Amino acid sequence: MSTDFATKRFEIKVTVDPKDIDELGHVNNVVYLRWVQEAAVAHWLSGTSVEEQSGIVWVVLRHEIDYKHPARLGDPLLARTWVGSATELAFERFTEILRTADGMLLSQAKTLWCPINAKTGKPLRVSADIRARFSVTVAK
Repeated sequence: MSTDFATKRFEIKVTVDPKDIDELGHVNNVVYLRWVQEAAVAHWLSGTSVEEQSGIVWVVLRHEIDYKHPARLGDPLLARTWVGSATELAFERFTEILRTADGMLLSQAKTLWCPINAKTGKPLRVSADIRARFSVTVAK
């Protein structure tokens, strides 16, 4: 895992498991969505305190994903994610899945996440500090 806080991009290595392969011999589309989630969670955990993590959970309001090229068993992959616009009540997160052997972009996703108070289950306003820590573009 790595974070480049100058550009706010975060990367994790992704492993294609045999169970990820569908009847067409490539990674099933739902698996890409799982990787989007895993990259987002890992990014959040890497840049927050235990206190922040215990107080805020994130729910997805919307996913948009474009599948460019298939991934296959044995492909070394990288999930790269970053937060675009971050308001008090929503983070716009982008994720790319790349094949590391040749840099081929396999999929790209845009997800809108809402912070939720872990105790009440209600939407929670995120501090300016957290927004600035993660976002490429901090919105009001």
